[in-house]
Amino acid sequence: MNVEREFAPALLAWFDRHGRHDLPWQHPRTPYRVWLSEIMLQQTQVAVVVPYFARFAAALPDLPALASAPQDEVLALWSGLGYYARARNLHAAAKQCVERHGGALPRDLDALMALPGIGRSTAGAILSQAWGDRAPILDGNVKRVLSRLFGIEGWPGLPKVEKQLWTIAGTLLPDSRLADYTQAQMDFGATLCTRADPACPACPLRAGCIAHRDGRTAELPHVKPGKPLPERVVHMLLIEDEDRRVLLQRRPPTGVWASLWSLPEHADEIAARDWFERHLVGDVAGAEALAPVLHGFTHYRLRILPSRIAGVQPRDAVGDNPGLRWASRAELQAIGLPAPVRRLLEDG
Repeated sequence: MNVEREFAPALLAWFDRHGRHDLPWQHPRTPYRVWLSEIMLQQTQVAVVVPYFARFAAALPDLPALASAPQDEVLALWSGLGYYARARNLHAAAKQCVERHGGALPRDLDALMALPGIGRSTAGAILSQAWGDRAPILDGNVKRVLSRLFGIEGWPGLPKVEKQLWTIAGTLLPDSRLADYTQAQMDFGATLCTRADPACPACPLRAGCIAHRDGRTAELPHVKPGKPLPERVVHMLLIEDEDRRVLLQRRPPTGVWASLWSLPEHADEIAARDWFERHLVGDVAGAEALAPVLHGFTHYRLRILPSRIAGVQPRDAVGDNPGLRWASRAELQAIGLPAPVRRLLEDG
């Protein structure tokens, strides 16, 4: 099998029979909807993204609507999807498009990559799917497929290996059906050439696959050398007033969960108690310890130790502080909250 010559035709034939043709961003397939889907799909599976995309696109159906929306609305629509920097970058990029590109995404690789949150692979996916341009992509699925097919040694995240993969991806591009080809690559890696237990007997490329020939599908691509993740512990206060409204605190504009609303968070119990006594009146000594909540980030694990304090009354400092607000349980649904905090409130 001549892999370079037969890759695109074989992949497109497979896609016609087994690919995903009814994803919401494909109908209609506009630059804005393609861009929104690509940002949501970064580090997130299609099945998770679909309902979030539908809700987001219904509320903010085009780029000008996104650009003019308040950040709180954007973050609320994103709430639960994780990696919130994506939402902030999406919002900032929309504003830049209004200011610099007439309210539309630019049809240019460098101009797209100059926007917040858009790297080379995402820019290629937008160009190929929105306009049918010949632009390669290199997301995790494509890296895995090409590493196995061509027997590429080394972790794909290394610059030298990634450069080699980009070169290969560029040589395999077909002359037509670029939107289908791009979707086919993502579908192929997500559903057939999977990380664990790839379906090699059903693979139309197995005759030319080096990893299959050499029995190395479990070994390729090489994984990143790992080390145990450190753990960070925080104390959160689930504070309720006499009407069971919850006290929320705005997160800082940078860092983890930037600009989202969350529960007041402190490094230890002493700091939490001191903060409570400065802002509220209530029985902090009778706080109810709730079950710990574990949440994984890329570089560390977070252990949340929550405590509930009910029936409290605010001091004047709460009402005068724009970084604090009371929210009823019904209002929480429309507020951008970190996923583990939302779960904690739902369980509590």
